[in-house]
Amino acid sequence: MFNKELEVTLHKASADQMKAKPDQSRLGFGQFFTDHMFTMRWNRQNGWHDAAIEPYSNFSLDPAAMVFHYGQAIFEGMKAYRGKDDQIFLFRPADNFARMNQSALRICMPRFPQDRVLQALRAMVYLDQEWVPNTPGATLYIRPTMIATEPALGLRPAEEYLFFIICCPVGAYYAEGFSPTRIYVEDQYVRAVPGGVGDAKTAGNYAASVKAQVEAHDKGYTQVLWLDAVERRYVEEVGTSNIFFLIDDELITPPLEGSILPGITRDSVIQLARDWGYRVSERRITIDEVVAAGKSGALKESFGTGTAAVISPVGEFCYREQHVSINGGAAGELAKRLYDELQAIQFGYQEDPHKWRVRVG
Repeated sequence: MFNKELEVTLHKASADQMKAKPDQSRLGFGQFFTDHMFTMRWNRQNGWHDAAIEPYSNFSLDPAAMVFHYGQAIFEGMKAYRGKDDQIFLFRPADNFARMNQSALRICMPRFPQDRVLQALRAMVYLDQEWVPNTPGATLYIRPTMIATEPALGLRPAEEYLFFIICCPVGAYYAEGFSPTRIYVEDQYVRAVPGGVGDAKTAGNYAASVKAQVEAHDKGYTQVLWLDAVERRYVEEVGTSNIFFLIDDELITPPLEGSILPGITRDSVIQLARDWGYRVSERRITIDEVVAAGKSGALKESFGTGTAAVISPVGEFCYREQHVSINGGAAGELAKRLYDELQAIQFGYQEDPHKWRVRVG
């Protein structure tokens, strides 16, 4: 149920509620949060209501809130960029909100009015603009989230929800920065199954991935490469990102067949690569094909794509004790070009022919 007259109220943080800004050279990822957040609520009687930009604060939830028991929780990730002439930009925010509404449908949660929420987000980022970093590569990460808040037990869709947006200034997602990462190919645990919720950005997907990630870290790897749940042969995602392989002159990424998140950065990379004349294939690819291409030298590059890391080059895969080095462990030319192009568009230093960039204020 949409309330087309949804009004957003503003409650500015008082002087004693304002926080000290962190040292921009030590931002890390997801450690510091801005002065304001956006919230709104939904119930069957009123639809979306009580929308507000307000001081960042804790929530009070009933212990029986259904999110704790049945996992109705979805989220998104996007960024604000301080770029050319000190302007602040968002990158494809409407696509993020459209994907979030698709996640909501899959988890039986109410869709929200995307345009109105985008207006509120722009207003909030403008209000907290001093939190948008001005150091190279640093950004303001934006986390829209929706959770089921109805206090009730019994498995069914909840009838009360809280939608909120919080923001945090961030540096590089991976400690390696743009340096190539070492990836462990996971063939015991699986991330998602066909017919499941792998193509929705649900909290449970990430909880289920933690064990494999911890074990990979213990073995000295940055992330895991997920294989399909049925045959454990077909490559799906890398960590929390989409994956690409440049084999000979073909840029390959697994297709969106229900178990892979349709990444906004993934889509941007496909469009840019095609603009540049690359042959891009969205097709199934086995880990055996990847290993064979690595051994023959046909595998020129591999990289992950996502909002947090943007482009993350892969320098090595380990699959069943087989170590595959890519491009001598160095970042590839295409990965670097894509990273530079996306950053230039996002920060406003490059033309934006696809109209991906949205100015704040």
